Amino acid sequence: MTTESPFQVQAFSTADVGEQVRATPSWTQHYQQMSPGHFAGQVRCLDLQGVEIYEEFMNTRVEQNFSAPPGALAFCFDRTDNTLYLLNGESRNIWITPENYQEVAVVFGPEFVQRHSLDIARLEGLFMAPLNSGQNALFGRWLSSTLTRLGQETDLPNREALAEQLLEDCLFILDNACVRLDRGALWRRTEERTIMRRVGEWAADCPEETLNLLELAQVAGVSLRQLQQAFKAFTGMTPAHWLRLRRLNSARRELLGARAGGSTVAEVAMHWSFWHLGRFSSSYQQLFKELPSETLKRAQQRT
Repeated sequence: MTTESPFQVQAFSTADVGEQVRATPSWTQHYQQMSPGHFAGQVRCLDLQGVEIYEEFMNTRVEQNFSAPPGALAFCFDRTDNTLYLLNGESRNIWITPENYQEVAVVFGPEFVQRHSLDIARLEGLFMAPLNSGQNALFGRWLSSTLTRLGQETDLPNREALAEQLLEDCLFILDNACVRLDRGALWRRTEERTIMRRVGEWAADCPEETLNLLELAQVAGVSLRQLQQAFKAFTGMTPAHWLRLRRLNSARRELLGARAGGSTVAEVAMHWSFWHLGRFSSSYQQLFKELPSETLKRAQQRT
């Protein structure tokens, strides 16, 4: 008789950024596809009753506008460059992942944080800063393999013991990373992050609003040059390119939500300020690898 593992590792394969967001329901997130290709993503997660382990993979570049669960403390390991990012419930930001991005994270929930008297306020200045440590790569690989092992084996540690081990390991890695911090670079990164947070808040609060470059700089409260520098650091693209990709993603969401007999491709294009239908279709196909008419037809067939 085969005994099932006491740990239920949930795994999801996704074909759209919206599905990727829905696979991690405890986070407030908004994703947009930012490089060409058919999107393919994966999410694996394990709930240890107050502590969660997540692993995420996405093949295209994706803009992430997110905030962590309120009261939580998250250790996110970017396995692309083995950098640790520390997040709490106040961490709200926007950035763009590279292609074939992989991240593994440990999220300590609010009850666990309170029970262990973790003073999150003492970590101010470290949130969203790129933290490097010699242990980052090793720990990221261990977390990934642990998710695989916990879903297959039966002779495993109890949940509480594993959660305690994760906390001890994460704090050890954070301590080592803090020793190596470049304070000057951290200050510059904080300034750029503030600019991008303002842009991200506008994008989340006004999803249907379109702006030009000068208006976007005004939203961020900086000069156009400062806006361009922040975008280069965080997204690797110009603000103008970002605005265009944002409108294309908004058009795709509207097409995916269309009902039979509802909006036309032309109406959706004009709604998002694409006034030349041929150019819109070409740009849309280049990014999503299908024509907008094909997206609309598939959506209407489901209704």
